[in-house]
Amino acid sequence: MTALTLYDTLSRRKRPFEPIDPERVTLYVCGPTVYNYAHIGNARPAVVFDVLARALRHIYGADKVIYARNITDVDDKIIASSRETGEPIEAITTRYAEIYRQDMGSVGVAMPDIEPHATQHIPQMVAMAAKLIEDGFAYEAEGHVLFSVNSFDGYGKLSRRSLDDMIAGARVEVAPYKKDPGDFVLWKPAADDEPGWDSPWGRGRPGWHLECSAMTAEHLGETFDIHGGGVDLVFPHHENEIAQSTCAHGGKAMANYWLHNGFLTMGTDKMSKSLGNVQLVHDLVKEHPGEVLRYALLTAHYRAPLTWTSDLLAKTRRSLDRVYGVLRRLGDVEAADVPAPQAFLEPLFDDLNTPKALSEIFQIASRANKAESDEARAIAKGELLAAGALLGLGQGDPDAWFGLTDLDPAEREKIDGLIQARNRARADKDWDAADKVRDELNALKVQVDDGPEGSTWRKLG
Repeated sequence: MTALTLYDTLSRRKRPFEPIDPERVTLYVCGPTVYNYAHIGNARPAVVFDVLARALRHIYGADKVIYARNITDVDDKIIASSRETGEPIEAITTRYAEIYRQDMGSVGVAMPDIEPHATQHIPQMVAMAAKLIEDGFAYEAEGHVLFSVNSFDGYGKLSRRSLDDMIAGARVEVAPYKKDPGDFVLWKPAADDEPGWDSPWGRGRPGWHLECSAMTAEHLGETFDIHGGGVDLVFPHHENEIAQSTCAHGGKAMANYWLHNGFLTMGTDKMSKSLGNVQLVHDLVKEHPGEVLRYALLTAHYRAPLTWTSDLLAKTRRSLDRVYGVLRRLGDVEAADVPAPQAFLEPLFDDLNTPKALSEIFQIASRANKAESDEARAIAKGELLAAGALLGLGQGDPDAWFGLTDLDPAEREKIDGLIQARNRARADKDWDAADKVRDELNALKVQVDDGPEGSTWRKLG
């Protein structure tokens, strides 16, 4: 079997993946801060790491992979939303956490094995902060607990920036109680109208970075296999996670592989709420099948930027039409129980090269379309379904994809016959006959799309 290689941000190179324990492969991805709807840029890491989890389960077994993705349910933005709307914080976080799960589910993202909530791990966060103080890596000042960046020699290795550059780039808060401007908050006082918990340093709440360190240690161990997230999290979030986790655990690495997906852009600008150029998943799935959005997010290598356009979605829809068109034509063929072909697995396992893996899917579809024997059709259909499953594509009902499930069977049979007649006329270069059939199809409000794997159709209106 082809070995899995992954690009590790920390070492800046692709490395063969070697889990700590092949019987318990561990993956953690930073999840949403639940105070608003997720935009399509937020869906990119969810889809990318869903594909990685599928690949890991394919290699090691479904029951051997532990995938954790957290919910941040205490944060300044959540508190600000509560103050603005007057709605209780718990109501906001519960509602938007469920909306996030539904929206990600609509683009084919499976639920993680573990979904830790920050507010359910406060004791672990307090204990970690206390340990860092005890060991000389953190200090208390005016009700705050701060990590001392100068106490950790490895600080900055993930982002490869100098401390001065990191401070300037992060616009860190320069506070009189900090020993160094780069020191970051592990715990801070909570105002009376803010959520807070008792601690040795008074009533307060955790810093964002501390939350992930405490949750990963609790559920995956002091060192786990893979930590993923968007490239925007490299600094300060992941840099700070590494510092506090390494120091709290006697110098042990927090994770052995660090993976980061690139930005999703609208033209030349990163998609972000602050720029006001967001497209919400919640809205997009009302206009496009979720599978179209998922496919679009996989058309660029996960580490590369991806430009989001309406043209991209139109192309994606046509590509999926080709896949489902082949599956519909093979509807009466029982798929063989075969694995995805090696030509597909090689690019997928080469640092999740999904663009090349997608191109291999069409090679399989072409073989399926040209197969002449029952055995060849069964094998090709099985390979197409197996490859699609690893990407989360092509697993639906082809008739439902083309909107044919509610169509009268006699009308479907008539339209299929007209499509076949048109294809024969085109093959014979009898363009007049082909045009006449096309006119009949237009009168029936049938949209026909021709592609390398043949013609697909859907009923309009």
